[in-house]
Amino acid sequence: MEDEDPVLDEAVLYSGAAEGPKNGHAYWVSADDGTRLRFGHWEAERRERGTVFLFPGRSEYIEIYGRMARDLEYLGYSTFVIDWRGQGLSDRATEDRRAGHVDSFEDYQRDVRVMVSAAKKLRLPKPWFLLAHSMGACIGTRSMQQKVLDVEACIFTAPMFDIHLSVIERLAVGPLTWIFDAFGKRHSYAPGCSGNNYAQTVEFDDNRLTNEKGMYQYWVEQANIHEDLLIGGPTMGWLRAALQETKILRSIPTPDVPCIAYCGDEDVIVDERAMRDRLENWSGGVLKHIEGAKHELLFERKSTRSRIMNDLQVFFVPRKV
Repeated sequence: MEDEDPVLDEAVLYSGAAEGPKNGHAYWVSADDGTRLRFGHWEAERRERGTVFLFPGRSEYIEIYGRMARDLEYLGYSTFVIDWRGQGLSDRATEDRRAGHVDSFEDYQRDVRVMVSAAKKLRLPKPWFLLAHSMGACIGTRSMQQKVLDVEACIFTAPMFDIHLSVIERLAVGPLTWIFDAFGKRHSYAPGCSGNNYAQTVEFDDNRLTNEKGMYQYWVEQANIHEDLLIGGPTMGWLRAALQETKILRSIPTPDVPCIAYCGDEDVIVDERAMRDRLENWSGGVLKHIEGAKHELLFERKSTRSRIMNDLQVFFVPRKV
């Protein structure tokens, strides 16, 4: 059960790099296991449209969503975003700060619980909605299903209901992650991964995330200026935990929350079939395909971003009486 009165301390927010609305604030809050987390908050002048809870994907952080918060503020929504444990300026789980690790996805639910408590203490304007990307959508689905997070509607971009793997990779990954876990090597990087941050090491022409050079450069510039926000590749422990969580999600009912999910036709990070299976069984849910788009749909070309934002302002409206 969440702490209804968490202690909120002022935290650093790199406002210049974020390029978000002018009234941004960040807070330190401790989860029930003592992990210190950072939350970011941009409150819109018009409070009647409510608050968008923004759940980032793996390796992302508050400042990368500064421009998105600005777009939401223009539409009248406040934004509340989290640095998941092990990411951004929240506490890291390993001595290697660049290792993207979590022992269990249940730990992320601890983060959501204290996020909700902090939102109540800050009296964030209602109604509340969820905008979640990739891993954030996986976390958010569980949060809504378990009634940890109560929102009126959700929008997912490239939801991580499973990881995109070849047949051979899928056959090998289960036993391999089990072996690493059994021998106490869960903090080791997954095959082909290292502590190098993607934006700092991959040129735009070779990137798998977006077709929009300006948005990719926005990411690169933040990475080069604020390296303390960055992580590298996932660990074997994170990979094992992610596969366990997506397997569990396939066996539990969908939340009773209206949902729109988007999938780019050039996405090679998450599994499209898992998205179709989940949304086909989601009452009030729909999956929309976007042509010419990679994984980071909120950082894609203007036409893609505009399509999502146009849907959002129609979809994120009060429903509860």
